[in-house]
Amino acid sequence: MATELDEFLLEQQTVEQIRGSRERIYAELGKTIVGQADVVEQLLVSLFAGGHCLITGAPGLAKTLLVRSIAQIFHLKFQRIQFTPDLMPADITGTEILEQEADGHRRMQFVKGPIFGNVILADEINRTPPKTQAALLEAMQEHQVTVAGTRYPLEEPFFVLATQNPIEMEGTYPLPEAQLDRFMFNVLIDYLPEDDEVAVVKQTTSRKPATIAPLYSGEDVRRFHDVVQRVPIAEDVIRYAVRLAAASRPSQLGAPDFIRDWVSWGAGTRAGQYMVLGAKARALLAGRNHARVQDIRAVVHPVLRHRVLVGYRAEAEGVTVEQVIDRLLEIVPPPGGKTAAGKDVGV
Repeated sequence: MATELDEFLLEQQTVEQIRGSRERIYAELGKTIVGQADVVEQLLVSLFAGGHCLITGAPGLAKTLLVRSIAQIFHLKFQRIQFTPDLMPADITGTEILEQEADGHRRMQFVKGPIFGNVILADEINRTPPKTQAALLEAMQEHQVTVAGTRYPLEEPFFVLATQNPIEMEGTYPLPEAQLDRFMFNVLIDYLPEDDEVAVVKQTTSRKPATIAPLYSGEDVRRFHDVVQRVPIAEDVIRYAVRLAAASRPSQLGAPDFIRDWVSWGAGTRAGQYMVLGAKARALLAGRNHARVQDIRAVVHPVLRHRVLVGYRAEAEGVTVEQVIDRLLEIVPPPGGKTAAGKDVGV
């Protein structure tokens, strides 16, 4: 009984810690990052939910700085891996080397690779061959690497944030849809508005960047994961997430006509799972104790944009995956409402 009470008190304490963390986190990130509020929120939601992120954006938009800053706030070990065409799996996971001991005997010693960290920035993941990509994705799924038949568990918490530059298409190896599905979010980083860009240029050319103070620890993050999973959510809201994912599948019975015309492959079950997890984490960060429809709707784009594959007809008509997702939000009715129509519906 005492143990159950202790766990309850610890959970309540963690909930309050999360609720009061949003402004402190944004204040620390503001020392180095200007603007990009939506991007920051999506990265924080994925971190609190325990998911990996794919970050898409042009070069020079501070993707690396943002990821490193978040790692510093949570006092997590940051590792950056620059993916290149000649990168081998052992360059990521590590390798065994032959060492000679003091008594003359030789033995194999495993030398850990950069994958052994808490926050892994896989920079330009689409510039390395599929064999090397697979080594990273195995670690993402299993949280371990296997070398010469021996399994080595990775440090917890473990996050992979992979970047890809959309303008560099020649000499790249795009991730297959089945591998993209392992990322919780696909976060888009766009160019800043003029005022924000002026602030960045002024800030980075007049003084050294301020030091970011760590606010939490790896143990805190692991507790956050447990608490996020316990956030209440109504079955109707879960069903709404499932219907959004199902409506994106052209082979699904009753699929909308525009999905049959424009989409060649829709989202799987992971999409619904990540929508619900993302909604729970977003609710806690917003200071609420339960997830609502508006939380589901807020994470639909980053969850679906890399899981819905548009076909040649959509490309010929100039239809993007963002427009397809917008249409899904319009036609799939939320609980208690006739149509979404772009409005939040609280449940």
